[in-house]
Amino acid sequence: MQSNNAPLQSLNIFKTKGVQMRTFHITWLTFFVCFFAWFGIAPLMPLVSEQLHLTKVQKGNIGIAAVSATILARLIVGRLCDLFGPRKTYTALLVICAFPVMLIGLSNSYTTFLLFRLAIGIIGASFVLTQYHTAVMFAPQIKGTANAVAGGWGNTGGGATQVLMPLIAAGLVAMGMVSREDSWRLAMVFPGILLLVMAFVYYRYTKDTPAGNLEDLEVKGKKKENTFLLAAKDYRTWMLTLAYAACFGVEITVDNFAASFFHDDYKATLIMAGLLASIFGWLNIFARAIGGILSDRIGKRFGFSGKVNLLMILLVFEGIGIMLFAKAGVLWLAISLMFFFGLCLKMANGATYSMVPFINEKAVGSVAGIVGAGGNIGAMLIGFLFKAFPYAIAFFYLGVTVFGVGLVVAVLRYFLRPAKAATAEDLSTAMRA
Repeated sequence: MQSNNAPLQSLNIFKTKGVQMRTFHITWLTFFVCFFAWFGIAPLMPLVSEQLHLTKVQKGNIGIAAVSATILARLIVGRLCDLFGPRKTYTALLVICAFPVMLIGLSNSYTTFLLFRLAIGIIGASFVLTQYHTAVMFAPQIKGTANAVAGGWGNTGGGATQVLMPLIAAGLVAMGMVSREDSWRLAMVFPGILLLVMAFVYYRYTKDTPAGNLEDLEVKGKKKENTFLLAAKDYRTWMLTLAYAACFGVEITVDNFAASFFHDDYKATLIMAGLLASIFGWLNIFARAIGGILSDRIGKRFGFSGKVNLLMILLVFEGIGIMLFAKAGVLWLAISLMFFFGLCLKMANGATYSMVPFINEKAVGSVAGIVGAGGNIGAMLIGFLFKAFPYAIAFFYLGVTVFGVGLVVAVLRYFLRPAKAATAEDLSTAMRA
């Protein structure tokens, strides 16, 4: 019989008892709220652009700002996880980020809006905390699946915001609380309040590990290693960083620009554009989990190199799908192709983070932080692409780039010594060899 303070050997999503499953559910729900708040303003950008008279270049800069601050934040948060544990770190992040989310409505110019959008981007570091906290609650053979499910369900906040934020803004107007032009300002108070609620829940009802909080478990006088250097010295960390730039970096780009793309290029209404863009976000309910589950199963049989092969295949198909999406021309085909490349992309997300906990067990937070930052570096660079070119052309060049990254991962795969482990329990040892 499994100990109550040991990592779980299996994932039963319908179970809520025990510190492991309670933490799992609170973690993914908190990440959902963070993602909702992070991109809450995205489907309302046509209103913001109209009121603040934003140019395409300025909107491009805002999109870049939304993901730029996350890069440094993820690196810092990964290290803080290793030092102070996810419970305190996540709580602090939620409280700090609630204020720029609620106060972005005070913006009265392009500059002030840009600064608020930059500050809100810090909340993207919540992903590192989600993956770290989930990883420590589950045994090696199920880490990839648990991480993928938690990350995927949390990422659905990107789909929920595309649907709910325009409806919240419209509801405020219908109730006579605010004008249509100013509705985006008051609407952003709602996700900010949700962040504060989850800060209380997270601090009150989660533990750092199955055995308890770090301050209760630490041995006094024990010297702590520099986990960031441990993570940075392993080239596999950087391989996963590049891969994550090509999958999650694309994901948050689509979250930022999909509604505007359908609104501008296909003449969809604000609410319809949000609904169409939400299809991409809702794929996270199952797609990222499938990527993690497949990776775990392949890892049991073929080891780490098998996991890398899966990631390479997903990236190549993602790139092809994006190129075809850019050339669709008609709305129904564009939606279908968005579904296809979104499926590959989100499975690649899950496959990437199924490997993260195995790079170095002493530096899980730092590895997660570096790889997670890679996703945002990718999104920032992609933002410059969308700033310089019309959306359709930018999507095509993006597809070519992702296809190329898939080929690079294929080449790097041959630097990996085949893992001889046949079981997931042996996988971490095999990968550290």
